[in-house]
Amino acid sequence: MRSPLPHFLLLALLLFQPGCFTRRGPRFDPYAKAPTAGAVTNLTQVGATNAIPAEWLHPSTAPFCLGPGDEVDIELLNESKGSTPALVGPDGMIYYQLLPGLNVSGLTLSETKALLEKELSKYVRDPSIAITLRKVESKRVWVLGRLNTPGIYPITTPMTLIESITKAGGLFTSRFSGTTEELADLHHSFVIRQGRMLPVKFHELIREGDMSQNIYLEADDFIYLPSALSTEVYVLGAVYQPRAVGFKDQLTLVSAIADARGTITDAYLSHVAIVRGSLASPEIAIVNYKAIVTGKAPDVRLEPRDIVFVPFTPYRTLKKYANLIINTFARTVAANEGIHAARQGDNAVGVNIDIGH
Repeated sequence: MRSPLPHFLLLALLLFQPGCFTRRGPRFDPYAKAPTAGAVTNLTQVGATNAIPAEWLHPSTAPFCLGPGDEVDIELLNESKGSTPALVGPDGMIYYQLLPGLNVSGLTLSETKALLEKELSKYVRDPSIAITLRKVESKRVWVLGRLNTPGIYPITTPMTLIESITKAGGLFTSRFSGTTEELADLHHSFVIRQGRMLPVKFHELIREGDMSQNIYLEADDFIYLPSALSTEVYVLGAVYQPRAVGFKDQLTLVSAIADARGTITDAYLSHVAIVRGSLASPEIAIVNYKAIVTGKAPDVRLEPRDIVFVPFTPYRTLKKYANLIINTFARTVAANEGIHAARQGDNAVGVNIDIGH
């Protein structure tokens, strides 16, 4: 006697007997061509609108001013007890002997000396003060990214962009290949000052030795050299969750915006921008996203490091629109990287990063 068929085989046979299904769904044609996204064809080159001013290539002649975190040595020459260290607190106040807190933030050393002598004259006859700078903490630059020792560094003397990169250990070197070529993306590196990205061309400076790009830095300048291995696409502007989207094969505009939770109600969908290439000389394409999502225009493929920007209002000139997008991108990256760097170091007294509005 034959052994009975396993129950699961019997069940399968019954399910696939003719007449088991009374309704049929839509047929699937395995040879049908799936709709494919097209390449961006209307990219327009947008040159930098601002040149580097000549004064940026020379050290500042402004005198040093004290700020939170700075340390000075104060000596009352009328006495022979030597110098006393004093710290400028987070509130800009300094304390010395019996004096109440004196606000010295923004004062030069000579102005601080005069203030101390004036206040001490209430207690000491004809006081004579000697004051020297012991340590600088209030004037710092952020040097982050693919560097050997990224961090927040004080400006003790006039510092150029190249000097700041050197202070941060230089470009990160692969211990396997011994090269830096593939590790730092110089075309997407940037400097932010007071909320604006400066028109510095890192590739020309570092690879070609163009010293016309070697600007002198100011306090709170933010320098960032991203990884060349990054393949993210940034989706910014009028979306519910502006963010970096991981690049995957055949990433399209629609899927990237979907990863950012979609567009908000007041978004201006007919002027969505795709920015590509070097931040110093980007290319920009304007896409009618509304036509894409309504089936009137094909979707477009994105490339690694593209910046997608959904505007709130229509743009007026392409150059200003590109500048708005590049600055928004740089401020967003700077804010994220700056917060991470500040959390790693507890000695960031008096340091802030102005990302603008």
